[in-house]
Amino acid sequence: MFLNHLTLLNYKNIASKSFDFTSKINCFVGKNGVGKTNILDAIYHLAYGKSYFNPLSTQNIKHEEDFFLLDGVFIKNSKEEKISCSIKRGQKKIIKRNNKIYERLSEHIGFIPLVIISPSDSDLIIEGSEIRRKFIDTVISTLDHHYLNQLIQYQKLITQRNALLKYFALNQTFDKDNLAIYDEQLAPLGKIIFDKRQHFLNEFTPIFQKYHTHITNQNEKVQLVYQSQLMNSSMIELFHQNLSKDRALQYTSNGIHKDDLSFEIEGYPIKKFGSQGQQKSFLIALKLAQFEFIKKESGELPILLFDDIFDKLDETRVEKIISMVNDAVFGQIFISDTHTERTESIIKSTHQSYTLFNL
Repeated sequence: MFLNHLTLLNYKNIASKSFDFTSKINCFVGKNGVGKTNILDAIYHLAYGKSYFNPLSTQNIKHEEDFFLLDGVFIKNSKEEKISCSIKRGQKKIIKRNNKIYERLSEHIGFIPLVIISPSDSDLIIEGSEIRRKFIDTVISTLDHHYLNQLIQYQKLITQRNALLKYFALNQTFDKDNLAIYDEQLAPLGKIIFDKRQHFLNEFTPIFQKYHTHITNQNEKVQLVYQSQLMNSSMIELFHQNLSKDRALQYTSNGIHKDDLSFEIEGYPIKKFGSQGQQKSFLIALKLAQFEFIKKESGELPILLFDDIFDKLDETRVEKIISMVNDAVFGQIFISDTHTERTESIIKSTHQSYTLFNL
């Protein structure tokens, strides 16, 4: 799997650009603000149907323009696949594969396996549980469409249950049987999602630990600890136990939509007790584990995007990661950096084909 050609029109700060890529290493170099990250984000957008940095599609349209268009030509299983993504202000986003419009975005997820490593990944540590759940769900959904559909259905039911709780409060009424209809649909869905998340983390954590050891050359004990209310109670029990609370809050306060993932080093939360360097290494290991897990389960080499890699790691660790290209660990790689000479000296050491784009 690799991206052969990319065209951008009115995407963020880019009016119009086209690129032809090598199947190995592609580097974008230039000063801050010239659009390096936006090009990587365009590639991500074609794979996942949305921006990695700003999921509000209309905000990715260039200022004073009415639309954006992204076209990518991918080579998958020796076959050319054309993916396009476009949106006009006030209209619905359109994603096409070989000129055929997808009826649902979920049908496209996983077709272009891709992993991005970016300075903004620090949000996984510093922000709330939602972004860590999103990480888990993105990896599983890339490989399991059924899981993605179950997740979408669960979220719809939670929205409807919350709307009913608000209706009860506004109208000073309550219908336990009506609420139970949603509870009975949510409970089995929640259990399925919980089981799949737990199974995923059991498989994923050893891969993550292996990469962390490789990157750091240290034996620090790191752990991903799954936290879910379903560890101790069923969904139905949670709904019954928290009924009064939910009525007062006017939303569903318990369930798998409250799950979290604790990042730990030596048994302590890395958010509070990890140095900046330890946090960076933790996140890199997490994303490389995502890469290997998708590779293992799908049988394909995902495209790998390194956004501003030197902001994440020192030069020695960058060299260690890039050297994996020689071992065929990685397939196609995209790198952005501000220093041409620094990037090129490291890339040359791999003895692989590469293309350097000065922006």
